[in-house]
Amino acid sequence: MTATLQNDSFLRACLRQPTDHTPVWLMRQAGRYLPEYRATRGQAGSFMGLATNTDFATEVTLQPLERYKLDAAILFSDILTVPDAMGLGLSFALGEGPKFAHPVRDEAAVAKLEVPDMAKLQYVFDAVTSIRKALNGRVPLIGFSGSPWTLACYMVEGAGSDDYRLVKTMLYSRPDLMHRMLKVNADAVATYLNTQIEAGAQAVMIFDSWGGVLADGAFQTFSLDYTRRVLAQLKREHNGQRIPHIVFTKGGGLWLEEIAATGADVVGLDWTVNLGKARQRIGHLAALQGNLDPNVLFASPEQIRTEVQKTLDNFGPWARGDGLGAGHIFNLGHGISQHTPPESVSALVDAVHEYSPRMHTRR
Repeated sequence: MTATLQNDSFLRACLRQPTDHTPVWLMRQAGRYLPEYRATRGQAGSFMGLATNTDFATEVTLQPLERYKLDAAILFSDILTVPDAMGLGLSFALGEGPKFAHPVRDEAAVAKLEVPDMAKLQYVFDAVTSIRKALNGRVPLIGFSGSPWTLACYMVEGAGSDDYRLVKTMLYSRPDLMHRMLKVNADAVATYLNTQIEAGAQAVMIFDSWGGVLADGAFQTFSLDYTRRVLAQLKREHNGQRIPHIVFTKGGGLWLEEIAATGADVVGLDWTVNLGKARQRIGHLAALQGNLDPNVLFASPEQIRTEVQKTLDNFGPWARGDGLGAGHIFNLGHGISQHTPPESVSALVDAVHEYSPRMHTRR
């Protein structure tokens, strides 16, 4: 746990400090596109068998770092561990998304919700400690959770959704129930992330994966306000080290200024946002993370390199005379597809490392 960090470029970029290259990591970098991950999942027997076994979770977290020159590791887990600990009965069928046996759809179910005992999530914290030890200072470890709103979506719908009809029905017809659920979720997420930090996470990320499905106005009231409630409770330092906070709202391009104003250190961007314009809009408030379209990884290596260069050029050189602080973490605009060829990720990561140093010397 006390190993000296050999590569702190990710943490420095989160805090808009100088680095010699643009750090890169990928959402879902440990996952089904890697044959070694599929082999380990086969041993574990199921997704939750993988996530709840400390050795397996450690192994799959480190797998992409053995292949690629990534600048950060992210805990292998799922955003739905918190509602599972609330007793909703999470399961993953092979080839299908997550499902809850006991969705929250009425007043009685909402009334029963409470911040879960973190002992029920000890397997997550054990994994964090184990991964941090196994990294031995190679790169920083990111912990994460779903946002209060995104968790509520799954809790009400009971699974993924195309139209969010059930959760939006509750939002509009019984906003009191929705607010009650979101308060519990926010306090649970804050406790969960703080416990990850205590276990060894060096940065934490809130995935507001479904924030972008809300109408303007509803987003601020039912998503952003509760993300802010989480951030207000999060540890900013641990053992004398600053802990950066990252917020990623898929479909949140309309609200970048408001997201940055929450006090998050880093704002994640999906691929619909122009990186250079985002820097002009909020570069003085937060670092930026993103935002290559994951489907670029199905193109040729040459085209991948071209698109990586376009993304880096779009952000621009870190040193500029306009007074805007700089900080960019290269990432995809969403999670990596399970169908991605592993060699395409090599092309992306290598291109970032080869091309980005010139962005850090230009004036």
